[in-house]
Amino acid sequence: MFQGILIEKDEQGYRAAVKDIDESVLPEGDVTINVSHSTLNYKDALAITGKGRIIRSFPMVPGIDLVGTVEQSDSDKFKVGDQVLLNGFGVGEAHSGGLAQKARLKSEWLIPLPKAFSPRQAMSIGTAGYTAMLCVLALEKNGVTPDKGEILVTGANGGVGSFAIAILAKLGYTVVASTGRVNEAEYLKKLGASEIIDRATLSEPGRPLAKERWTGAVDTVGSHTLANVCASTKYGGTVTACGLAQGMDLPASVAPFILRGVTLTGIDSVMRPTADRLEAWERLAEVLDPSVFDDISTEISLTEAMTVAEDLISGKVRGRVVVNINK
Repeated sequence: MFQGILIEKDEQGYRAAVKDIDESVLPEGDVTINVSHSTLNYKDALAITGKGRIIRSFPMVPGIDLVGTVEQSDSDKFKVGDQVLLNGFGVGEAHSGGLAQKARLKSEWLIPLPKAFSPRQAMSIGTAGYTAMLCVLALEKNGVTPDKGEILVTGANGGVGSFAIAILAKLGYTVVASTGRVNEAEYLKKLGASEIIDRATLSEPGRPLAKERWTGAVDTVGSHTLANVCASTKYGGTVTACGLAQGMDLPASVAPFILRGVTLTGIDSVMRPTADRLEAWERLAEVLDPSVFDDISTEISLTEAMTVAEDLISGKVRGRVVVNINK
């Protein structure tokens, strides 16, 4: 038996609770891990609260991120005692996840915990920071350099947004942060934002083409916001899209793409190949200042995750939430 959050759905309804879980619940996999830390992401909060169709089979342990120590291995990639890291691959949705003391996973989903980070630091980064780094890598590969002009980050107070600001600022970019919580301006400026704008300036229906301003963008919002970001991106600029906080729709015009040569790049972090994951985590180790972890993340217990999930859905959580599984 081990402790974790278990989500069940049957004739009694949908429910999530911290409880003792029998190891028989663990799915097939060639590596068993003693989990030390996980995270609380938006997907996890949707799963725990039942406010989104995230879980694909029941019972299910949520948690799309985890870090821990290998307890048992039938893989030649990892041995007992290795510290490993996981982000995505449907874990916490279709395969038992990280918000529990044990996890059984496929070895091809795992990468070694980077030596630069402690388990807690790695989960401070989690899927959010790793996704932010994938966005920055895409901007770089498309020739968006600091000297080209401003970079816009939408959903700036969230996990992806917070890390995107910190990474871009460290690399020398001028970052403009868009947020619905302008009262958090000091937090965003501490991360490296040079200017804060209200999300309302981008969230309403706009023109097919607007005044050129950004040379690149990291968008976590989607819908009208993404359409307006594209419409106001400079000639030859790049917009990376990795979220849908406002919606899955894209009520946009082709004008920015065929008249200004704007590139819209989709960023998937869930099924990303191992080589891309390793590149992103290596760059994170190079770029991030250790002080950023205290600024961006807070640590909670497994039990507290049940309450914080509601706060996360309500937009009351800033930055990242690390779950210390054994706290």
